[in-house]
Amino acid sequence: MILKAIEMQGFKSFPEKTVLTFNKGITAVVGPNGSGKSNISDAVRWVLGEQSTKSLRSSKMEDVIFDGTKVRKAHTFAQVTLRLDNTDRTISEVDEDEITVTRRFFRSGESE
Repeated sequence: MILKAIEMQGFKSFPEKTVLTFNKGITAVVGPNGSGKSNISDAVRWVLGEQSTKSLRSSKMEDVIFDGTKVRKAHTFAQVTLRLDNTDRTISEVDEDEITVTRRFFRSGESE
């Protein structure tokens, strides 16, 4: 099984829908301090079910939602989707070539 892509929208420092596509081989995420590199690993942990806000470098779950800036409104939800290549049937219970896992959290406290 291979991670094909991560889609983030309204998650921490990613207000717009952002898609990171991973090809075979080595992938590196580089950038200056404060550019959101750690938020990518937080997004992976979060979509896979992390409940500890401390592990997500937050004080409450609502902190994963983009909080706005002087020029951008705060979002009402955060959403992350992982797209996994399952052509090798690592997850044999799912007879699909691609599996998606999505988590969405609203400011109201509801989640999907």
